[in-house]
Amino acid sequence: METQAELQYAEANRAVDSPDTSPEERAEMLMEIAMSLQSKPKSPNQLRDAVKLYQRALTELPEAAILLNARIRARMGTALQAIPDGGTETLKSACECYERVLPTLYAQGKPEETAEVELNHGLAIQGLASMGAGLIQDAIHCYHRALRVFTKEAYPQEFAVLHNNLAIVYLSLPATDERGKMREALAVQSFEEVLKVINLVDHPTEYAMIQNNLGNALQYVSSSHALENNLRALDAYDEALKVRNPRDTPVEYANTIANKANVLSNLPADSKNGAGVPTHTQAIALYREAIELFKQFSLHDRVELLTASLREIEPIKGMV
Repeated sequence: METQAELQYAEANRAVDSPDTSPEERAEMLMEIAMSLQSKPKSPNQLRDAVKLYQRALTELPEAAILLNARIRARMGTALQAIPDGGTETLKSACECYERVLPTLYAQGKPEETAEVELNHGLAIQGLASMGAGLIQDAIHCYHRALRVFTKEAYPQEFAVLHNNLAIVYLSLPATDERGKMREALAVQSFEEVLKVINLVDHPTEYAMIQNNLGNALQYVSSSHALENNLRALDAYDEALKVRNPRDTPVEYANTIANKANVLSNLPADSKNGAGVPTHTQAIALYREAIELFKQFSLHDRVELLTASLREIEPIKGMV
């Protein structure tokens, strides 16, 4: 029995077989159907079907339809990139799509669609770099080219995505020299740039994510102002916890309170919070709460890591 996805794919192919439509019209129809399949895929197979539809659309086009060819190929790149179990193969194929279309889009396309391809290309390269199959500097170059168009004023959402990605890239690079320290500072700056265009009311999920990431960057940045950075990190985590809670976002909440516990555990042992509670006492409570939540979701690696951190600061008589 055919699945719904298989029926959709078959119907898509039948829909464009009419002899009354031009090659360009058939290609555009196939692209739209593929984009629809891709928008809310229920399985990786739907994404692969979308790729096949894009490929068929390309075969329909005459050689003169250069710009439409580039637009279809760019969309095919996004479908390849979205396949969750594709590994380096699909990411490399996505990069090949983007590299092939960028000259055409720079020459004939709209600045916004060219910048979107640069953004997606950067994401694909970043994914390859995390697997040891790409150069992270190439991703940085893509993001900076996209930022020429996606400015804070005109495209705040894309601007935020780009700066978040840049910050993550900067933090992924080894901080073994002065350039490493500069990259850490750039990561903090990038997260702060994102917070200029998103806010707690309109973008609560993104706001919490960026505040959590900013806290992490501040906590681990190499600086002579460690105490100041740690206090700023605590403020960032508290902002994230205005959104994240154990009921609605238990894993994200556990991540943030674990991060906060790490900061508190690194403060002087005799320091206290605003309520007069010793910071190490507060850290112990947060570690325990995070451990219990991670246990509920069978996140054993995180349980093990936090348990080790807890043992380092917990009094002997309170050991579990």
